Order: sequence, then structure tokens, then C-alpha cells
Amino acid sequence: MRGRKFAYSGDPQTRPMKDRVREAVFNLVGTESAGKHALDLFAGTGALGLEAISRGAVAATLLERHFPTAEVVRRNCEALGVSDRTHVLSVNAFVWARRELGGEGGPRSEQAWRDLAGNAAWLVFVSPPYDFYLERRDEMLALVELLERTSPAGSIVVVEADARFDMGQLPDAEAWDVRAYPPAVVAVWRKVGRLA
Repeated sequence: MRGRKFAYSGDPQTRPMKDRVREAVFNLVGTESAGKHALDLFAGTGALGLEAISRGAVAATLLERHFPTAEVVRRNCEALGVSDRTHVLSVNAFVWARRELGGEGGPRSEQAWRDLAGNAAWLVFVSPPYDFYLERRDEMLALVELLERTSPAGSIVVVEADARFDMGQLPDAEAWDVRAYPPAVVAVWRKVGRLA
């Protein structure tokens, strides 16, 4: 999908990741995308999840709470011909994670995202508005801890923030590979072990 352009809603709440940061992220994890299920929790344009598909991810689940922006993500999936391997959800990532990963509310209510890729390890992108790390710090840390705990062996979690957030606060802090790409700071965590 190299060189393809993504539609963008223009919503001021959506902060697309800078091209050079996205390139740096995929230099760190790109070859490991193959066979994984990409989870883009604050999807924006969907660029991260769709880039993972282009690099061999078997499926992508893209969460975007802003309905018009989620519709743009759906159109991007269709334009790239990957709608059969993507699942776009117009949901709040925090609520979704508690419900789908944390067991809140009883049985999983959105099984379709898991059905896309079966038991594949995850490649998770956590790239919310930077202010979330300040205004919703506890929720962000709980989300990352939940991802660490519930992801299958062989999964990778990528977190993007800016310099206002101390990556040393992340759960299992010493296990994160932290890189600065000002103004962004990116941290990568790998869940050791192999898939059964």
C-alpha cells in the first residue's frame, strides 16, 4: 500500500501521527507485523492499523470514538481493498477494553473482532491525544496494564505520548524500549513467549 493517501476527517480532536514517527515505529516493529492482529485503539485515520496490514498483519481492529472519523476509517479500508480483514468500531477505547479484555459486563459483547484473526498475537497501537496522559493518566495506565496482562504471548504494544508524560510510569517500566522523536516519545513492549 506504499504511497497510498488516507482520507482525513479534519476533526481537531484527531491527531494523525507524524509520517516520520510512523516510519520510526514500523522500523522498530515492522517485520514483526506479519501474522499479528493489529489493534489500533485510537485510530484517527486508521493509518497504523492499515500500515500493519500492508506489512503482513492478518487483520486489524480499529477503534475510533468520533463517529464521522470512524466512517472515514471505514472508507479508507474500502479504498484499500482490505474491508474483509478489518473491523472498525465507533467506541470509546477505555470502555471497549474494560468490556472486551477485562470481563466487565459479563460475556464478550463484540466477538467479531476476535474472529478476524483467531488466536494471533496482537500488535497494539496506543496513540491517543497527548493530553490523555495528563487528564486521564490513571485510565491510560490501567489500559496499558490490561493490554499487557491479556494479550497473547508474542504480542507487541506500542505507546505514543509526548515529553510531558514520563514513560517510566508505564506498568513493567523496565521492559519498555523508549525512543524520542520530538515532540513524540514512543515506547515498545513485547510479551515474551511463543504462541501455543
